[in-house]
Amino acid sequence: MYRLCLLRDFIARHALVGGEWGGENLPHSHFYKLEWRLEGAKLDDHGFLVDLVALESVLDSVVASVRDKHLNDLVFFRGRNPSVEHFARYLSEALADSLDTVDPHRLVSGTQVRLWEHEQAWASWAQSRPERP
Repeated sequence: MYRLCLLRDFIARHALVGGEWGGENLPHSHFYKLEWRLEGAKLDDHGFLVDLVALESVLDSVVASVRDKHLNDLVFFRGRNPSVEHFARYLSEALADSLDTVDPHRLVSGTQVRLWEHEQAWASWAQSRPERP
């Protein structure tokens, strides 16, 4: 299995809701680190799982959509606690939605986002990608 991984970091704000978590209930920032891992069993004729430059463009676009934002204001988080677990899923799904544009041969069979909220805590969301019909 081939694996390709990209890293980005960014700052975003949130305030946890639905429980008593002290300062975490107040708006605050985190310096997030995002790892996007893709895997697949085959490479294209050039020896690539996917075009890295195109992949970086997709990742940069998704990160730009949350950088310096207050997560509670995003539609995805309406009625949902903006926990690091939910945020990892949000980012994973946003990135997976863009894969068809950079992986037309559908060589990527699965993806995972690992999101660090700080140096000692991360959450992840992994998903399989259905084969081309």
